[in-house]
Amino acid sequence: MADVTDVPSDAPEHCPGTESESAGKVSACQGCPNQDICASGATKGPDPGVALVKSRLSSVKHKILVLSGKGGVGKSTFTSLLARGLAANDLDKNVAVLDIDICGPSIPRVMGVLDEQVHQSGSGWSPVFVEDNLSVMSIGFLLGSPDDAVIWRGPKKNGMIRQFLSEVDWGDLDYLVIDTPPGTSDEHLSAAQYLLGAGLTGAVVVTTPQEVALLDVRKEIDFCRKVGIRVLGVVENMSAFVCPKCKTQSNIFPANTGGARQMCGELDVPFLGSLPLDPRLARSCDEGSNFLADIPDSPVVAAFNNVLTVLLRDKNRSSKNRNIKIDSQLFRYQKKTTRETKKEMRGADNRKFAKAGLSTPQATVHTVSYGCDFLLRIFIKSKYINSIEGKRKTIEENSFIFLHKI
Repeated sequence: MADVTDVPSDAPEHCPGTESESAGKVSACQGCPNQDICASGATKGPDPGVALVKSRLSSVKHKILVLSGKGGVGKSTFTSLLARGLAANDLDKNVAVLDIDICGPSIPRVMGVLDEQVHQSGSGWSPVFVEDNLSVMSIGFLLGSPDDAVIWRGPKKNGMIRQFLSEVDWGDLDYLVIDTPPGTSDEHLSAAQYLLGAGLTGAVVVTTPQEVALLDVRKEIDFCRKVGIRVLGVVENMSAFVCPKCKTQSNIFPANTGGARQMCGELDVPFLGSLPLDPRLARSCDEGSNFLADIPDSPVVAAFNNVLTVLLRDKNRSSKNRNIKIDSQLFRYQKKTTRETKKEMRGADNRKFAKAGLSTPQATVHTVSYGCDFLLRIFIKSKYINSIEGKRKTIEENSFIFLHKI
């Protein structure tokens, strides 16, 4: 199967991929406008844009995508809250927002910089600054009017995103928050292609509680897994309306199938929290004001601060866990499916578990992917752990225990 980032937007259904040895030569390529180029081998070289993006973003510590499967769930609103929250959390941290929703850029309005223009210098495009430590870049700054439609096919969108990532003079950034359009289209493929090579931290997925939104979020999470993007967590937006008078909660969008929390449990992805519905937030976005600072008593602010705390904690923790090495002699199951791994673990020799300091092989094993790296997460009830001081070291993260040889 071809890598989804390696298939042109106008390719036929069974395209083998431009990097494949069969590119331009198999029956599926007949009638494709790219057939002659692929057959010539011109597409097999590395995209020079990948190296340019990697070089430009080398001074950006954390790159976070904000995704949603369906439009209208508040993705751009959450992006603005996340950027403002990160900037306010530590004034010494530099934060930027990149809007790659090419056909529907809304970040300039919600960030309050709709009428601004970007300037180009010898070092690249200069982003528009909202605060001293918060900047923004969007195609909205390049349009003659906010009402102008952007009618582009995939290749032109790809070129614009590459320019944003490689030609904007961001300077030294702690966080680059990237707002995307809904779905899994050209913009997402371009972002994956360029950002994965530049050290993408991961993605936050935004949804609302109803099943019609969760259906598309499941597809978004599947997309992330297929292209190697780590899901930092899911945020459930507009979970309930809190009456400002009596504080009673009303479910405007009922979670008939359990909502985002249950979905996260089923898909084994982190649930970051829920944000209630506050009409004042919609007005704040229309006006481009700082909701977190202007209305600090809103239940949205308290809920968002909890989400931000969990996100920052888990981001830092997950970054450390990438370096954990599992005893290769004991656990040789990294690249097997979950079902195969469970079967092998159930039939494992008890002596192997005794060697690890475990009295029984009763454990549930999950295979998880951080980009191209595979680790085993071993969930073991505390009663199965013997005293192993001096022999092995356990690293506990919530209910997960990672074992590695000292």
